Amino acid sequence: MPAPKNDLKVYDSILDTIGWTPLIRLHQVTKGITTPVWVKAELFNPGGSVKDRIGMAIIEAAEKSGTLKPGGVIVEGTSGNTGVALALAATKKGYKCIFTMPDKMSQEKVRLLKAFGADVIITPTAVPPDHPDSYVMTAKRIAKETPNAVLANQFYNQANPEAHYATTGPEIWEQTEGKVTHLIAGAGTGGTITGTGRYLKKMNPKVQVICADPVGSILAELWRSNGTRTPVGAPYKVEGIGQDKLPETLDMSLIDEFQNVSDRDAFAMARRMTREEGMFIGGSAGLLVHAALSVARRVNDPNACVVTFLCDTGERYLSKLYNDEWMRENQMLDVEKATLLQIIEGKSSSGAGAVVSLAPTNTVRQAITLMSLHDVSQLPVMDGGNCVGSVSDGALATKGLEDVKLLERPVSSVMDSAFPVVDAGTPVDAIVKVLTKANPAVLVRVDGEIRGIVTRGDMLQFLMAR
Repeated sequence: MPAPKNDLKVYDSILDTIGWTPLIRLHQVTKGITTPVWVKAELFNPGGSVKDRIGMAIIEAAEKSGTLKPGGVIVEGTSGNTGVALALAATKKGYKCIFTMPDKMSQEKVRLLKAFGADVIITPTAVPPDHPDSYVMTAKRIAKETPNAVLANQFYNQANPEAHYATTGPEIWEQTEGKVTHLIAGAGTGGTITGTGRYLKKMNPKVQVICADPVGSILAELWRSNGTRTPVGAPYKVEGIGQDKLPETLDMSLIDEFQNVSDRDAFAMARRMTREEGMFIGGSAGLLVHAALSVARRVNDPNACVVTFLCDTGERYLSKLYNDEWMRENQMLDVEKATLLQIIEGKSSSGAGAVVSLAPTNTVRQAITLMSLHDVSQLPVMDGGNCVGSVSDGALATKGLEDVKLLERPVSSVMDSAFPVVDAGTPVDAIVKVLTKANPAVLVRVDGEIRGIVTRGDMLQFLMAR
């Protein structure tokens, strides 16, 4: 086993910095939970993910078998991180890389692979795993058609779990001083959970290995049915975790429990980890932490030791889970309930917040002049602090043209019904249906006093801005 990084002062290669990632205890998101939860921060690897551990292992296994020769081409279907790991190792070995990726993957990952000089081919996500256009099948075809090319084949390559058995498992065992009781990991290829779980169970058969699986992946249902049913998967947004078929690199017999986690919970936890723990992580890590906290609550033992992974960095998801607009479009983010106070405060900041009103004794002529002066189409008629009626420019114009003498009459003789008065804390959504042609505005009360007016036009402008 290699020496811990902090025991070395210099390195001969960037590849020598892979592994011996920190194990960090969580404090903020675990408040109220007695069981300690630790995270293996794989984002500290030079390529920014747990997959760095398997890149060189896969390449060296291909070299040893003779399938990968000098100047060769490495082809792989990847969600991004394995591609980075392979490209990182390939730069030191002089190989070219071609990667296929499903179109649901973030643009950050595509650009990162291209930055390493790799060719990237995007394939559709919404096809069966054995479809010719799937990213795995496309990679197989390219590897077959390209001279001197080898398929990394991470879903079937036993160098994948063996790399974690040789490094990740021993690191966790040593860092926890053999006290680890629960390992929570995901299964994309299954290499991490298989290799690490196998090592930890060898050291202590009582260690519980729990697989966190996205809602929509088939793996949890396959395990629960003991392979007697073939589940049908559904689309999900979390990247690099879960599957629509069973990889050969996943040993289901090592798993003691599956937990399903929704995209929404995974992304919410990733954002919490960033803001509360200062750990900028991706969606799969958020999924694992969510499951780890669930296990820790259930175990409820201060002497237990729950360990999970921070699989990669959040920098690869700036356009997705850290983009509020994308999150709202995908119903992953609760929209804050807007209130009428926000509308009247917005009008006030633009200089249009004051309530312009009439007394019942004001004339119709004065009402029309006031509406023209302030460029409004309706006015409340106020008697002291109470709204007793309302007037609109359209109605007054019609009546004034029919009877010119009406202009000198008090508005109390021609006014329409009073505008409703509502509290400033009333949600905007609750008022939308109140505003009609017959009732074009509401008055807004703050601390018992009328401080603003919201019209149909104000509401439409506010909703459009949102």
